[in-house]
Amino acid sequence: MYQQEVVLCGASAYTQKYYLNEDFMGLPQQVKDELKIMCVLYTADVGGTLQLVFDEEGNLNFRTDYEEGDFAFDEIGSVLKIKQARQEKQDLLKALEMYFKVFFLGEDLMEE
Repeated sequence: MYQQEVVLCGASAYTQKYYLNEDFMGLPQQVKDELKIMCVLYTADVGGTLQLVFDEEGNLNFRTDYEEGDFAFDEIGSVLKIKQARQEKQDLLKALEMYFKVFFLGEDLMEE
């Protein structure tokens, strides 16, 4: 069904905006709230932009970027924040991967 990456959500310190892909509006409100908090806090603390992106296999990846000349962006803090999020939100991230694999990629849970 999907041959390319799919953006789940993202936030930008530059525009001070949060984005949730409309394909995921069916997620429970608590999950949507947790994603928003995680993305917005990341950009508030580190700067730049953050996107959570599903790859072709359904793995959820953190993609960061910053504008050239943005000396306020904290590269070391970025790595540490993502590591912290992966640890603290491990169950949420795994559940999102499973959701994507079942509902978007059409995988059967019984195969795993």
